[in-house]
Amino acid sequence: MLKTYPVPKNLETYYDHPDYISHTDQNKKYIDKIYQFIKTYNLNKKVRLIKKLRTTEKTILDIGAGTGDFLKYAQKDGWQIHGVEPNHQARIKALTKEITLKESLADIPEDKFDVITLWHVLEHIPDLESEIKNIQNKLKLNGYLVIAVPNYKSYDAKHYKQFWAAYDTPRHLWHFSKESIKRLFKPYKLKLVQTKPMLFDSFYVSLLSEKYKSGNNNYLMAFLIGLISNIKGLLSKEYSSHIYILKKAK
Repeated sequence: MLKTYPVPKNLETYYDHPDYISHTDQNKKYIDKIYQFIKTYNLNKKVRLIKKLRTTEKTILDIGAGTGDFLKYAQKDGWQIHGVEPNHQARIKALTKEITLKESLADIPEDKFDVITLWHVLEHIPDLESEIKNIQNKLKLNGYLVIAVPNYKSYDAKHYKQFWAAYDTPRHLWHFSKESIKRLFKPYKLKLVQTKPMLFDSFYVSLLSEKYKSGNNNYLMAFLIGLISNIKGLLSKEYSSHIYILKKAK
């Protein structure tokens, strides 16, 4: 596991940029439209994934819920939803979709949940171990924790090096590998039961990385690197991003 250092004191200001799309639902630029297309595909896939989990009920808590889209999709599928989002602007956007989000985990009722999700959120959490403990306390016995994070051991990460967009410093405070996830959650009796690739991430991350590296979009090169990363991932099992499904044991 890698750590971003130093972390700026005014970290919250890095989330207020108009181009930080997960808090704005922006859909003006061509790259925004690509992001929104991929997001819609992934939202349907995420709901199908949690639907397959064997839970006693259908209660879900989404941490780092952004503008509430995942919870909206889960609600349509019959889930009883709760969500946390620290960013005020994103919470206001969620309200326009009739999704009410809490500012912090401390504001969530004392209920325990069948499923807790963090979609590209774990890498943003400052006090990581303390937050994991709080999350574990909110999860039912035999409940599931579902996490998606970038993988710095992927081909696209190694290819772009310091220009790899999924480092996203300083917003991303932690950078995970598959082994680090397994070790990180083991002391909290959260057992890793499944790891799944996020195949579209390599293409979108490569597109952003090309822009950071050269100042140009380079769509063809981005597509090629994204494709190579997924092909190499078939052998190495090291994809651009992974979904980790963990189960709370006794």
